[in-house]
Amino acid sequence: MLIKCRERSSHSLDPRMNLILLEPHEVGASGEAVLSDARAAHLRNVLKSAPGSHVRIGLLDGPRGVGTVLSIGDGTAALRCAFETSVPSRPGVDLLLALPRPKVIRRIWAQVAAIGVGQIILTHAERVERNYFDTHWLAPESYRPRLIEGLQQARDTRLPAVSIHRRFKVLIEDQLDGLFKDGRRLAADPAAEKPAGAAAREGGEGRVLLAVGPEGGWNDFERGLLAAHGFQPVGMGPRTLRTDTACIALLALVHEGMKG
Repeated sequence: MLIKCRERSSHSLDPRMNLILLEPHEVGASGEAVLSDARAAHLRNVLKSAPGSHVRIGLLDGPRGVGTVLSIGDGTAALRCAFETSVPSRPGVDLLLALPRPKVIRRIWAQVAAIGVGQIILTHAERVERNYFDTHWLAPESYRPRLIEGLQQARDTRLPAVSIHRRFKVLIEDQLDGLFKDGRRLAADPAAEKPAGAAAREGGEGRVLLAVGPEGGWNDFERGLLAAHGFQPVGMGPRTLRTDTACIALLALVHEGMKG
C-alpha cells in the first residue's frame, strides 16, 4: 500500500515519548490515522497529548515520522502523519533460541524486539519439554503484540520474522542455510573462552546469528552439530543464567561488538 508522505517537520518532541507504531492499513491516502485502542489511551493519559501536539510515530516495517494530533477524546485520537523518506535498517543480529518455558517466552518477545533482532528462530533441544510447544505464546496473535510492544519501546519499526522448528537436527542440517545464508554463527556456551562481544567484533561486517540454548545448556550432540555447521562457541563468563537474562545480555554484547 502506498502512503502519501509529507516532509517531516522539525517540531520539538518530548524525548520521553515512545514510538506510536501504526499498521499500514491504518493510514489513509491523506496521511491521517484514527486510533481507538491502547495507543489512543497512551496519547491521552500518559503523554497528555492535546490537539496540535506532536508525537513520534512509525509505520510497521516502514519509516518513522511525526504525528500531529488533530483531535483526542475519551476513546479515540486522530493524527496527521508525516513520514521520513528512509526506512530503518533491519537489526544485524538474528537469534536462534531453544524454546524456554511458556512464562519465559512470554517475557522474551518484547525484550528481544526492543534490543533488536532481525529474526527469531525457535527450536527444540533435549532439555526442552515437548509440551512447551503447546503454549498459546507461540501463536502469532499472541506474540505479535508483544513484539510490537518492544518496537514501540525502542522506537523501531522493523518487526522480527519468527519461525518455529520442533526438530533441532532437521533445522540445523536442512533448513538453517535457507534462514541464514551468510554471516557469522555464534553459540552461547558458559565454558567458552571467547567472549561474545569479541567474536562479533572480529568477524567484520555482515549479519550474526546467535544461538542460545535451554537453561540446562546444549547437550554434547547439540554442541557438536552446531560446531559442524559453523557455530563458534562464545560466552560471557562461567555463570549459568536464566534464558531471558542470557538472551538480553548476549544480544547486548554482540550488538556492541559489531560496532567495534
